[in-house]
Amino acid sequence: MSNKLQAPTELPDETDLRAVLAYNMRLFRVGQGWSQEELARRCGLDRTYVSAVERKRWNIALSNIEKMAQALGVEPYQLLLPPQARLELMGNP
Repeated sequence: MSNKLQAPTELPDETDLRAVLAYNMRLFRVGQGWSQEELARRCGLDRTYVSAVERKRWNIALSNIEKMAQALGVEPYQLLLPPQARLELMGNP
């Protein structure tokens, strides 16, 4: 198993909110250069919880979305935006 951080390679189904959240969490986490363990530490959550959310295994409470967003330095809604919507938002002043 590689310790190399890898951004997600497949875009999520925009109608699957858990897939969108998992994609964005991983994208922002890898962008920070953090492992799941590091994100969990910064959020005060367990690494297995972060892993399960990124693998779409568990639902997540809004309070935990807020914790993750704060740790990642993004607004909570950004974790729930489909990638295409985020690109469109960034392109429009």
